[in-house]
Amino acid sequence: MKNKNYYAILMAGGVGSRFWPVSTQDFPKQFHDMLGTGDTLIQKTFKRLSHLIPEENIFILTNERYNDLVFEQLPGITKRQVVLEPAMRNTAPCILYAALKIEKENKDAVMIVAPSDHWIEDEQAFSDNVKSAFDYCQSNAALMTLGITPTFPNTGYGYIEYDKSTTAKIKSVNQFREKPDYETAKTFIDQGNFLWNAGIFMWSAKTVIAAFKINQPKLFGLFESGYSAYNTEFEDDFIRDNYAKAENISVDYALMEKSENVFVIPATFDWNDLGTWGSLYDKLDKDENNNAVVNSKVLVEDASGNMIRSKKDKVVVIDGLKDYIIVDKDEVLLIFPKAKEQDIKKVLQNVKATFGEEYG
Repeated sequence: MKNKNYYAILMAGGVGSRFWPVSTQDFPKQFHDMLGTGDTLIQKTFKRLSHLIPEENIFILTNERYNDLVFEQLPGITKRQVVLEPAMRNTAPCILYAALKIEKENKDAVMIVAPSDHWIEDEQAFSDNVKSAFDYCQSNAALMTLGITPTFPNTGYGYIEYDKSTTAKIKSVNQFREKPDYETAKTFIDQGNFLWNAGIFMWSAKTVIAAFKINQPKLFGLFESGYSAYNTEFEDDFIRDNYAKAENISVDYALMEKSENVFVIPATFDWNDLGTWGSLYDKLDKDENNNAVVNSKVLVEDASGNMIRSKKDKVVVIDGLKDYIIVDKDEVLLIFPKAKEQDIKKVLQNVKATFGEEYG
């Protein structure tokens, strides 16, 4: 029997523009089967959370333009579980809004905030880590996060510095550090008490609401003023009239970097944020030439280290390319060096400016 006080906020509002041309503003990456497993990323995340959390207590936070996609891909959920943002306002406003809704429904709720597009292999270890966090958060006023043990000096992630004076599984956080340069990242790893910030958070509803009240009084005041409307027929009107007034601010900056009662559990599962084609390449099986192939039927000659994706069973012939991203989707073909994958976001903007918004 799953604990009725366990809740999840599944974050599914991002665009994932570094996965263009597969991920677009109308159909972003969380609604695609990026790994070729038979499940889209949001479906995979929902199933992972449901191992521990009652399915009816998993709330989907997304932009209102993705409402139909959510119900298509998660047909068992109800309207109550879908929390729609009428405007893009980063993570803090939508998390506060959802926390107030959940707290009004269940004052004893503890919750996880989890992105919908991460890759986690050992799902039992993930559930065990979340359960440890929930147990702590039920009896302590704690803001908790899961940190990932670094495997190399990555400059694309923020870092969490924790107190290394304790051998306890749950560590007190000293500070959050912004994305470093390479040399700084190396010093973080050498010190041994730095973790990658995966953007996965756990807390009780009352603790996170209290933290917003202290650290973000204006934002708290805006959403608290609609408390009487939440979970009623008047909620949609309140949100439509007020959501766009919220500050555009991340939960990391709004709460985690400002609060004293912040703790971290070093995760015991493998993790990848699937933020780029290169990160997807790392997780896919490779052929004898280190090409990662999704959907395609491939003939290669003198081609290695490539990320290749097309429509199902399309024949792709490649000769003489090394370490490229090759993605064929409808009216767009992308052939781009893996080493420059961070530039795909800029390329997308150029394509839209040159050929029209419908290409992004």
